[in-house]
Amino acid sequence: QVPLVESGGGSVQAGGSLRLSCAASGYTYSRECMGWFRQAPGKEREGVAAIYTRRGSVYYADSVKGRFTISQDKAKDTVYLQMNSLIPEDTAMYYCATDVVARSGVVPLYPRLYQYWGQGTQVTVSS
Repeated sequence: QVPLVESGGGSVQAGGSLRLSCAASGYTYSRECMGWFRQAPGKEREGVAAIYTRRGSVYYADSVKGRFTISQDKAKDTVYLQMNSLIPEDTAMYYCATDVVARSGVVPLYPRLYQYWGQGTQVTVSS
């Protein structure tokens, strides 16, 4: 088990900002990649942003580029998702996940690549 605990969700108006946090603890596996995903009611889970923890490479879905920023604090074993200029379409349950497999040449925005998931935090954006 790799406990992942998300926090920071909430309700905001369009144009507002939120910062999500994902804290990992009690793990024995190397977290090669950390990702943020979201799932709206009736829709499939989709990748939002990801970061390879060793080299710091970051990836974003086209829908959030320029608005969201993923970052990490290795000392705190925490990954963040800063979300700015939020729009109602960003409304979803947001999950963080970790991939313990070392990969290369892979865009890490596919849920199937990840083995451990948090419980999620709700983000609601009103117009």
